[in-house]
Amino acid sequence: MASSDISLLLPSPGLYHPSQWPERYAWLQALHEAWEMSSAEHSSIRIVENYSAFDYPFDRIKRLYDINVHGSFFTAREAARNMIPQGGGSIVLVASMSAHPQTPYNASKAAVRHMAASLAVEWAKKGVRVNTLSPGYMLTKLTKTILAHDQELKKTWESLTPMGKMGEPDDLSGAIVFLASDASRFVTGANVNVDGGYTVI
Repeated sequence: MASSDISLLLPSPGLYHPSQWPERYAWLQALHEAWEMSSAEHSSIRIVENYSAFDYPFDRIKRLYDINVHGSFFTAREAARNMIPQGGGSIVLVASMSAHPQTPYNASKAAVRHMAASLAVEWAKKGVRVNTLSPGYMLTKLTKTILAHDQELKKTWESLTPMGKMGEPDDLSGAIVFLASDASRFVTGANVNVDGGYTVI
């Protein structure tokens, strides 16, 4: 299965403003209708904010959890409902290396990892595998916008990564295809770091 096939499974996160995400998760019907395209599910919904623990507004924390935790859960649940009648499948949720200083963000991504492990156990005998992918500092459209105004931050992120550079989105493709394919058919409840060595220093 090619990474381009996997990307077809979900509507682009850009189609929905994060503030619209919690409202009944209406796009899940689109996921259901697109199901015949593949038996692998890759879920990534991104949000980046910058508050200290003392200053983080409650409504922003709730929004963060709605996107990172609740969004991942309902995506995985809908995917599993389609997979089980077909004999199983593979779900890949995107966690994080949790390097961001904001406590709510770290906690939300830790929740995704633990949730994936719990779902892996619950659905294992039904043929559904659940794993997580934890990217490091990546040059996505979002981070490029941020770094365009802060080159020092880019240098800091690169210096924190043993490989001395930030990753590209394509660097995630191999791990996603591995976790989504039969190459990892005996792998569930695992986390794969794609972070240039960040988490081992």
